[in-house]
Amino acid sequence: MEVFLATFSALFPVINPLGATPVFLALTESLDRKSRNEQALKACLYMIGILAVFFFAGTFILNFFSLRIEDLRIAGGILILRSGLNLLNPDDAHKGNKRLSKEVQEEGLVKEDISFTPLAMPLLSGPGSIAVVIGMYNKAEGYRDFGYIIAAIIMMALASYLILRSSQRFTKFLGKGGMAALSRMMGFIVLSIGVSFIVNGILSLVEMNQAK
Repeated sequence: MEVFLATFSALFPVINPLGATPVFLALTESLDRKSRNEQALKACLYMIGILAVFFFAGTFILNFFSLRIEDLRIAGGILILRSGLNLLNPDDAHKGNKRLSKEVQEEGLVKEDISFTPLAMPLLSGPGSIAVVIGMYNKAEGYRDFGYIIAAIIMMALASYLILRSSQRFTKFLGKGGMAALSRMMGFIVLSIGVSFIVNGILSLVEMNQAK
């Protein structure tokens, strides 16, 4: 259960489905409630598939490009730091946290099905969450841990679906001030995760050099 909780607690602030609600509502403003819920469900199912694929294939991808897990941790930490800084900026909190570029949002407004892109990727399963699951693969010890990590990904998708499904209620209840405050709280946690990734990556590299 420690592996399950560690994976879920690392993924939740990085994916930040609460912060994704303004973008989700903007992209689905022309849809009725049933269609909006269908898009949210499909996006979360795609998210499970994307994260599961990178979880199991991540090590092979790193080996193919001759990269080390420490390189991924440092690069992923930098990306997560950037996301955290965006969340801490109150101006970005009112603009969807710049999670999607203007061009991607405009494309999403005219697409009939936005569940895979831009909802599942990159809104929900972006570089930060992919870096987290690849990092968890290298920490796993045996098939039981693999099962707990996949279960945490599924639980994360379920939580994301419930939040996106209730996105209108959340935004009305919290208001702009509440969303901005929540964004800052998530931003601080995301920054901490990014720092942890970078520090662990650097320490691992130092230990490897000392061992040589």
